[in-house]
Amino acid sequence: YVATPLAGLLNVKEKIRLKAAPNPVLEKFYAATTKHPKQADVEMLSKQSGCSVRQVERWFRRRRNQDRPSLLKKFREASWRFTFYLIAFIAGMAVIVDKPWFYDLREVWKGYPIQSMLPSQYWYYMIELSFYWSLLFSIASDVKRKDFKEQIIHHVATIILISFSWFANYIRAGTLIMALHDSSDYLLESAKMFNYAGWRNTCNNIFIVFAAVFIITRLVILPFWIMHCTVFYPLDLYPAFFGYYFFNFMMVVLQCLHIFWAYLIIRMAQKFITGKARGASDPARRCCRGVVEDERSDREETDNSEEEEEAAKNGPLSNGHPVLNNNHRKTE
Repeated sequence: YVATPLAGLLNVKEKIRLKAAPNPVLEKFYAATTKHPKQADVEMLSKQSGCSVRQVERWFRRRRNQDRPSLLKKFREASWRFTFYLIAFIAGMAVIVDKPWFYDLREVWKGYPIQSMLPSQYWYYMIELSFYWSLLFSIASDVKRKDFKEQIIHHVATIILISFSWFANYIRAGTLIMALHDSSDYLLESAKMFNYAGWRNTCNNIFIVFAAVFIITRLVILPFWIMHCTVFYPLDLYPAFFGYYFFNFMMVVLQCLHIFWAYLIIRMAQKFITGKARGASDPARRCCRGVVEDERSDREETDNSEEEEEAAKNGPLSNGHPVLNNNHRKTE
């Protein structure tokens, strides 16, 4: 109701995809065996289906493209996440900005374990926990990327951290950590939205800001301020117990994922600086089209031979490009 009309206003254009012709033999192999057949499989399928090797390869390319999410679906997903992350970041700052532990991290443990919880902290926790549960449940239907396994680990680790910090009454530390994470995520999602709309300069500028915020918050503030607070300060007040070790272990897991994603950001930044960047079909949390190639996205495959076939069917050229039937444009 919101993202689709917004996509229209921003002129988000869908790519026209050529569909794979119905073929029971190839469809069965695609669904039951693999989406990326080896050369020996292609030759075998060519004999079984009565198609040439080239036709089988083209069929699998088109069939894989059919399963990839549309540009509108990606835009809607980015819009939804942008909305949540922005509201969550504003709400998180409103919850902690007037608290003494926001300015003095030693206040995080003052009076622990007997610490009161405000209604604002309760609702902040419930909304964040609900959101990450929704991500875990919907990850199978969302836009899939190369770091699919890392995303699952991240969601599970985040849910465990939020839940455990709730049970162990690590509420003050938990609110700081959640707000810190939300500080960069909404920038990334907005960059993706402008990328899908073709606003390249805007996307590029937001990406630069996002990269700076991500590295500062996840690789500087989180390990050297927040984790220092959770590892060293509690030992001055009470002896270490299981919850202390478990909580900090999960924080280390989360930090390893941050380092992995920061590595991808730095790789793309390097391509941007050296001028080796290429366009990408989906920034997928880490890049913008025309600036950097997405290290995580599963890009749509092209089929150059399609133009030759269509040109043979339709004859003359128009402005140097074949006039394709069925109103298909030149494959990008």
